[in-house]
Amino acid sequence: MSDTQRTAKNGGAGRKPYRFGLRLSERGYVAEVGDGIAWVRGLPSARLDELIGFDDGSTGLVFQLGKHMLGTILLSQNQGVKAGMAVQHIGRKLEIGVGAALLGRVIDPLGNLLDGGPPLTEPEQFQPLEAGAPPIIERDFVKEPLYTGCKIVDTLIPIGKGQRQLIIGDDGVGKSALALDAVLNQRGRNVLCIVVLIGQTRSSVAGTLETLRAAGALEYTVMMVAEANATPGFRYLAPFAGCAIAEYWMRQGRDTLVVYDDLSRHAQSYRELSLLLQRPPGREAYPGDIFYLHSRLLERSTVLSPEYGSGSMTALPIIETRQGELSAYIPTNLISITDGQIYFESKLFASGILPAIDIGRSVSRIGGKAQHPAIKQASAHIRLDYLQFLELELFARFGTRLEAGVEEKLQRGRLLRELLKQDKLEPLSEQAHLAWLLAYGEKLLDGFQPETAVAKLTKIISELRTHDLELDTPKARWLELLRDGLAAP
Repeated sequence: MSDTQRTAKNGGAGRKPYRFGLRLSERGYVAEVGDGIAWVRGLPSARLDELIGFDDGSTGLVFQLGKHMLGTILLSQNQGVKAGMAVQHIGRKLEIGVGAALLGRVIDPLGNLLDGGPPLTEPEQFQPLEAGAPPIIERDFVKEPLYTGCKIVDTLIPIGKGQRQLIIGDDGVGKSALALDAVLNQRGRNVLCIVVLIGQTRSSVAGTLETLRAAGALEYTVMMVAEANATPGFRYLAPFAGCAIAEYWMRQGRDTLVVYDDLSRHAQSYRELSLLLQRPPGREAYPGDIFYLHSRLLERSTVLSPEYGSGSMTALPIIETRQGELSAYIPTNLISITDGQIYFESKLFASGILPAIDIGRSVSRIGGKAQHPAIKQASAHIRLDYLQFLELELFARFGTRLEAGVEEKLQRGRLLRELLKQDKLEPLSEQAHLAWLLAYGEKLLDGFQPETAVAKLTKIISELRTHDLELDTPKARWLELLRDGLAAP
């Protein structure tokens, strides 16, 4: 055979001739399976958080490395994983597709659509669910406010972009409503939101979706859902998937807000996985690395320096207490990880004081540095006045005769308590906050009954847009508007 004929037979001049050779690959098999967990023998080079594939097309995530077996979380099951089924490496870690196509959609932690809408376009990028937190050199100081629309939060417990502010309290006292208020209030502020719902019922998920859609907030929001009937692996991965989406936009220089609702169920899912994998239980039956689990999630929230795009990720993790017990294991962990907490008191909720935020036990450790000077100055003494009023009101219940000065403080305290009340899903602008702060601080409302004062202020706030007032507008013009509005019939 000539050289030309040999070259043609081998596929052309640019291709090397095919040669038989030995190709090595690792294959294991399923030893046990159940409760969303598969124990695998073999695959000695497997690594944590690596994806593996089963012969029926299912995928799993390596979650525990044992001496003889691997503990894996089942992520998808096509025909059903069974004992004896072969397993092989996929060769990559778990990732989720990110990009603008996710806005307005409802997805699961693997990026699959749950809303029944049209299929997603090709993602802009694939982002790993597990990633290291930005190093100190990439971070900047928190210096811009993130307005939630809540009177108490924006004035007394302010939040800055890049902050991690814990929302804590018993079940059913308004924690999720505050987080939704914060999402609704980002409309028109160029902030992208990710709402992570962990372990909630389908009716609750549908209610949240409808609230966002009705308020026009879905267009800048991604809903990440792992329902109550999902496997513990899905509930465990949900907050990391939501964080990965926000992290991509943060690296693009965008401001993002992530709501984790809630990390109590997330911790329970991790405990369930750990016990199924036969890890030794620790305090309150939680594994010893539960603190590291939440810290590596929340430490990814920050504000980047200008050299790295100036993007930010603000985190609002929600945690549930039982009978107001703040010293439980998971609440104390998250209080120490975050930059402050907003504490909801069930007694306040039962007495009709909404939002039921305990101002005395709520704190923002860095948000005040990002607060606008006008609001910061106007709210300087509000917190102290309110806490003093609560103490005086306690003594006044004994029926003792009070001095005129004490009675005046009580009247102003009752007025302040009425001003701080706010209905859910009705966020207010920062101009509205400054309006009621100035009206109260300058004693313009002292001649009115609390209910009358609130009604007049509500009318003034509804007309603020027509006056073109900003936070930097001189104080004298604000006071002129307030006096004219309060004097009107």
